[in-house]
Amino acid sequence: MVAIDALKAQLDQCSPSSVEYRIAQPLDLYDAQDSKALATQAWPGRHLKFCFTKTTLLDDKSTLPVRLCEDNYPGWIDVQALPYLEPVNHPYQAASVEREQISALLPYVIAFMQAALQQTNQYLWGGTLGPNFDCSGLMQRAFAEQGIWLPRDAYQQEAFTQPLKNPGTTAQALVEVLQPGDFIFFGPPEKANHVALYLGDRQYIHSSGRDQGRNGIGIDLLSETGDTVTRTYYKQIRGAGRIMRGYRPSNEDQHKGI
Repeated sequence: MVAIDALKAQLDQCSPSSVEYRIAQPLDLYDAQDSKALATQAWPGRHLKFCFTKTTLLDDKSTLPVRLCEDNYPGWIDVQALPYLEPVNHPYQAASVEREQISALLPYVIAFMQAALQQTNQYLWGGTLGPNFDCSGLMQRAFAEQGIWLPRDAYQQEAFTQPLKNPGTTAQALVEVLQPGDFIFFGPPEKANHVALYLGDRQYIHSSGRDQGRNGIGIDLLSETGDTVTRTYYKQIRGAGRIMRGYRPSNEDQHKGI
């Protein structure tokens, strides 16, 4: 485990961003240095790197900038979390996962989400640990449990998947091409701000915020008729995508700092 003094000793002889750590306990990442707003969460076993170049930044700091290795996601962690970081000898290496493997694993991805639905839960912005998830956090965690990595946010997942129809496509047109395990994206013309997983028979599962009529995971229909949540999301459909491979961070992305 690592604390401030031990961290300084480890980093004195090298660039802080070159040292990688394994997360041993569930970890919250915040969206800014002085903010306690959640950006994302990391479950045990994930890797991170610090995003600073001088160890003097460790002095009198309550939060430290980091980047998660599997999805390049930045955030700030509380220094109280340092004892839960373990230096690793073997840095994270993204596995190569292609469409054929993904297709075989999709039933398990769906099963994870359906099991999450059965737990008492509510929508949590930034949530990936469960039982409380946000929309893209539920997607990322369900696929990661099967060794398939996705980018973190809905708009990033939209850019990463293979488009099935262009943004703005009607739900009726999507039904003709959607397969179980495909992604459905929602939001304004600028970019996706919500994502769901298609189950088949016009049904999709997602974690939805109370501002859209629910507070947690649910199953809805691709239909312009139905309850309030169904109608609300139908009006926001942008398009859909299919995951063809697992996400693999580029070398350039892995060396970005905050």
